[in-house]
Amino acid sequence: MTSPNPVVPVLLCGGSGTRLWPVSRSALPKQFARLTGDRSLFQETCLRVGDLAGDRWLVVTNESHRFLVAEQGREIGRSDLRLVLEPHARNTAPAIAAAARDLLETRGDGLLLVLPADHVVRDPEAFRAAVRRGAEAAAEGALVTFGIVPDRPETGFGYIRSAGGGDGARPIEEFVEKPDAATAEAYVRGGMHLWNSGMFLFKASRLLEELAAARPEMAAQVDAAWRQGHDDADGLTRHLAAGPFESIRGESVDYAVMEQTHRGMVVPLAAGWDDAGSWDAVRRLRAPDGDGNVVEGDVALADVTNSYVRSDDRLVACVGVDDLIVVETDDVVLVTGRERSSELKSLVEGLRAEGRTEVESHVRVLRPWGAYQVLDGGDGFQVKRISVHPGGCLSLQYHHHRAEQWVVVRGTATVTRDDEVLEVQVGESVHIPLGAVHRLENRHEGLMEIIEVQTGSYLGEDDIVRLEDRYGREDPPDDA
Repeated sequence: MTSPNPVVPVLLCGGSGTRLWPVSRSALPKQFARLTGDRSLFQETCLRVGDLAGDRWLVVTNESHRFLVAEQGREIGRSDLRLVLEPHARNTAPAIAAAARDLLETRGDGLLLVLPADHVVRDPEAFRAAVRRGAEAAAEGALVTFGIVPDRPETGFGYIRSAGGGDGARPIEEFVEKPDAATAEAYVRGGMHLWNSGMFLFKASRLLEELAAARPEMAAQVDAAWRQGHDDADGLTRHLAAGPFESIRGESVDYAVMEQTHRGMVVPLAAGWDDAGSWDAVRRLRAPDGDGNVVEGDVALADVTNSYVRSDDRLVACVGVDDLIVVETDDVVLVTGRERSSELKSLVEGLRAEGRTEVESHVRVLRPWGAYQVLDGGDGFQVKRISVHPGGCLSLQYHHHRAEQWVVVRGTATVTRDDEVLEVQVGESVHIPLGAVHRLENRHEGLMEIIEVQTGSYLGEDDIVRLEDRYGREDPPDDA
């Protein structure tokens, strides 16, 4: 049954990819990673909205993640998501305000259901029931947040102290910073404090009114960023203008609006919520075996207890250890004590300062047309495996410093080479001379793959002169 007050989901897809490294990275932050099953957290967030929403959806994300959103939306049947693209992250208040402005300018007012796209909710129906309760108060002008009924003392979350009882919307009395252990235990015993979930429900117009009153400069900057921005031709993507948006002093919506307003209300939520903010938190999402272990992938254990061991690529074997987190990907192995797994940020920032590419992306790099993976390389050569989705098309381009040899290993490749258009079958190859204008397409059903051998004096991804691009990517290019 559809809610009597249909909502407009606003999915916040920011995040820098540090707390769940090495699976989560800058190019594939945790909301787009498949951490708990076959779907990403972003996809699970979309699906849990269920019948609450109409046909108006908004996603706020970074320019660099727009094609991830589009592809993962397509996989679950949501090719109609409207994207609001931030040139740089400026925390949640500007992001939500930009979504509210976009809705008002393009389709009129509505109830915004603001959802971080990287949370876990084990009971979607309980979540939807709480949203329906909150929608009544939001429709009357309240700014509603959802407070998680705590099941343990937790020092890693902020809290909300509310007035009154019951499961409906109740007035907020106070936002409380992350407490120490003794205070957290007292909060749980007292029953009046809820975890601050970062999920909200309010009218777009009301949010902008409250922001203008509390943070007028920010409200004006968001308005300018929207008005000076532009839409793609398909009408599904709004690019916020970089100048005014970059000038915003980033602030969370909690500080900028919710702690300033007198209209704040909170709806209790008991739906198996978790923010999946560390590898130990991910471990909590799965039932452990008799030794207290949770394993993912190709894992062999002997005399191991209370550990989380994940393999994405190779066999991982552990003997005689306790309370460990072990995470293996195709290019990184992470080993940490469970109690230290939330401290990854400083390690990742140190690696970033050293220029380590493992912080930025996986060996397999996703692109709007498919993906590529570097298989080998050396002085003057590089070998890649390139996968192209049905209908996928790399940009029309040429190179200053390299030639390429393509061998088709799966499907049929349509190759443009200067004035020729070739259909290249499995086992056949085609040579792309240095300076030749070329393009690779998959005009057929099913995945198409080639092995590409590059030779030349410089093989960087920025040696691309892009002449035409189906996906509207702008120069200077850093990929095909």
